[in-house]
Amino acid sequence: MRETGSTSGLVLALRRRSTGLRLAAGCVCSLLFFGVSPRPLWAASQLEVQIDGTVIPFSIGDLAKWARSDGRHRSELSTWFSLLAPESRAGVLELLQAPVILDRSMARQLLNSWAGRQLLDQIADLVRVDDDTEGVIVRQTINDLLTRQQQVSSLDLLEALPAESVRLDLDLLLELASSWRMQLERQQQLVRSLDRSPVTATVSEPAAVFPQDADALLEPRLMSLAVPHREEPLGFQLWLPVEGAPKREQWMVLMPGLGGSPDHFRWLGRGLSRRGWAVLVPEHPGSDDEAVQALLEGRLSPPGAEVLPARLKDLDALLKARDQGVFQVPGQRLVLAGHSLGAFSALLSTGASPAPGLARRCTSVLRDLPLSNLSRLLQCQLVDVALPKQVAPKGLSAVIGFNSFGSLLWPAGSLSKTVKVPVLLTGGTLDLITPPISEQLGLLLAMPADPSSRVVLVEGASHFSPVRVEGQRQGGRGEDLFQLGEELVGVQPLQVQALLEQEVVQFLVDQEQSNGEQRTAAKTLHLKRGELHLHRLDREAASALVHQ
Repeated sequence: MRETGSTSGLVLALRRRSTGLRLAAGCVCSLLFFGVSPRPLWAASQLEVQIDGTVIPFSIGDLAKWARSDGRHRSELSTWFSLLAPESRAGVLELLQAPVILDRSMARQLLNSWAGRQLLDQIADLVRVDDDTEGVIVRQTINDLLTRQQQVSSLDLLEALPAESVRLDLDLLLELASSWRMQLERQQQLVRSLDRSPVTATVSEPAAVFPQDADALLEPRLMSLAVPHREEPLGFQLWLPVEGAPKREQWMVLMPGLGGSPDHFRWLGRGLSRRGWAVLVPEHPGSDDEAVQALLEGRLSPPGAEVLPARLKDLDALLKARDQGVFQVPGQRLVLAGHSLGAFSALLSTGASPAPGLARRCTSVLRDLPLSNLSRLLQCQLVDVALPKQVAPKGLSAVIGFNSFGSLLWPAGSLSKTVKVPVLLTGGTLDLITPPISEQLGLLLAMPADPSSRVVLVEGASHFSPVRVEGQRQGGRGEDLFQLGEELVGVQPLQVQALLEQEVVQFLVDQEQSNGEQRTAAKTLHLKRGELHLHRLDREAASALVHQ
């Protein structure tokens, strides 16, 4: 490998590949946010940047003076930076000066989480500090900085790293950026394919959303249950069918996602109770909205897959108590439903255990840092989590998953002998936490070929579109802990929820009309309602999209 004492080679390379570098540099900046012993008495004085097989040395001291003077400090380094286009030079300054850690307390909890350690392990391949291959030095340095200051910038970190050498591998970074771009392009191809599907139904009026005063007339029963695996009683909301509604054979347990609250799904509880279905929505202490609040305040690490055993025990305790008559819920056939981690819990509750080879599959996917499918971090944590053996609950008739995931646990066909009930999986094309191309569509192909199973995708919807928070009615921005604006919930969240409610109702009605094993086949539908496009896909249509 050729060494040079000048920065000219790097500048020329930057000019040739400025677009890819800006993408890669931005990724490093954001990734370093996820990142504990006293600072050593020395710090690195030189940053080595590898690009195109060439290693270019930077003086960290000169870099710091140039950045802190907003590019006015004169040196050999500043001469070469002056050759960059103004927007590129401004981008480098912003990258060095901008804080990568904004909150000291929360950052420490994130750094110590399983996901934070995994990300730093991968970042250690990009930012090599001496021979540290697991990101330990970076984590320790950030922790030391956070004992003395509230925020940490990229430049702060570079100046404080205790090492003989710090090397930034831009060749690998650009390779990763190319991989991320390909993953995003695959999702964009999904949207283009959906757009080419001929519209089979058009409704000019937007989906009806019940007015707020009507919503206020329906409220759930707030109940609790003493359970042996928790110190405090387990709280839950129970929506009972309204008077005069049709009598239904089915009833539902709806489990919120990680950091979710039963209040986030009052819209669905109300809607189904109006139509005769009873809905039970449990709290899950330790992975609910209070756990997120504790993270934001720096009191607890972010919850992850380690909460699943307790969540599964919550469900078992509620079903057992209902069977024993501790509380009354009408219906004979159970529907398990959930959002994100709640949907994943529902699938696990059917008795679906991870297919052999999970550790090997995770080793492969984590090499590329799964920024376009963050659920993979949670799935891979299960390598270190012992799950209790599950047996499908008595009377289970269907599973509904909003923004579900599990493609690493269950590759295509792996659930063909496990999940013996029809499933409805929903997703959105803006979801980068559980992207539909690999998660919802991939999961459907892992299931048995049940004619009633289906995937519903909404263009423009995101991972949080099914989550309703206080204040959305007044313009889309939530006022509760989640603070969900349009950039997180996607387009028209209330209309998306109304469409999803209709699809859930249609799915449940189809199950009621089924006669034994002769289940009603899912009808592929491409619906346009106002600006929203909804696609209901059967197994054949899902397979065509996955394998295009």
